[in-house]
Amino acid sequence: MLDIFWDNLMSYAEMEGAKTTEALLKGAGFTVSQMCCSRPSCFDFAARKNDNLIFIKVQSNIDNLLPNDSVELNRISGTISAASLLISEKTRERPLEDDTVYSRYNVLAVTPKTFENIMIRKSYPLIQAGPGGYYVEIDGGAVKRRRQELGLSAGEAAEMIGISRRTLYGYEQGMAKASVTTAYNLICILGIPVAKPVNVFENHKTQRKCHFLVTTRRVIAKHKFLMRLFRKSDRYGFTTVKKAPFDFVITVPEDRMRIIGGVAGNKELKLDRRVDEILSVSRVVQAHPLLITEDKKPSNKDISCIHSEELSKITSPEDLIENVT
Repeated sequence: MLDIFWDNLMSYAEMEGAKTTEALLKGAGFTVSQMCCSRPSCFDFAARKNDNLIFIKVQSNIDNLLPNDSVELNRISGTISAASLLISEKTRERPLEDDTVYSRYNVLAVTPKTFENIMIRKSYPLIQAGPGGYYVEIDGGAVKRRRQELGLSAGEAAEMIGISRRTLYGYEQGMAKASVTTAYNLICILGIPVAKPVNVFENHKTQRKCHFLVTTRRVIAKHKFLMRLFRKSDRYGFTTVKKAPFDFVITVPEDRMRIIGGVAGNKELKLDRRVDEILSVSRVVQAHPLLITEDKKPSNKDISCIHSEELSKITSPEDLIENVT
């Protein structure tokens, strides 16, 4: 009984945290999608401001982000050329530090206070947490310029800082990260800021042309010809999604076009809610929404619908895209 109470309390706390995060984003001028809760989702909402596009998950305990969720979140953000961010307060052992960037399965994570500083004060964190402790990324160009301005050789500067010449060269060439103590020594000796802020809105994952998840939802499996359809052409990307309001993403890189699609089963009870979320996310990421149906269609929704029987008659990606755009 206590475990059930705690789970409900945590869910309530995360819901309140999501509302606060949404308010901060809107206050900073971001367009924010609806909260995605029609079914389990690896992100809570999408947000955009100019060229900054990000998928955000609010989870009080960073350890509760599962590997499969992080894989999905990275695939979605990679496919749509967005950043992904986890907002958390603690691990199982201790609270997370403010003004520090953590990582959970390649998803960046910050505390609510750090996120507030980013949104309100435009103050990005300098410190990153890693397996070996805390470190900062050094602005190598600034270090080299300042060292030369002071008339110091690499050997002289390294000795004053307390590091090897090789390490200093690594910093100047952007090939090494420094401990917090070393970064402080660099600042004291050179007299300038040397740490590079971490921009959480950057997409930190390498992009791939096309992404496929090994495990797909059962309803997608009914439409395997979609995969075959898009595998025929190198022009398009087709990504299936397991934990999001939508079920797949189609991309046309050369046209910078995206289609966010859902597949609706006959017995789906929350279809209208899910379609609202697909429409909302589509508006934020500037994609065309699509719904593939068996029988049931959403009521009064402005979304392109294709019946599964009609879909089976489509012979090329171009024909499908023409039905949506």
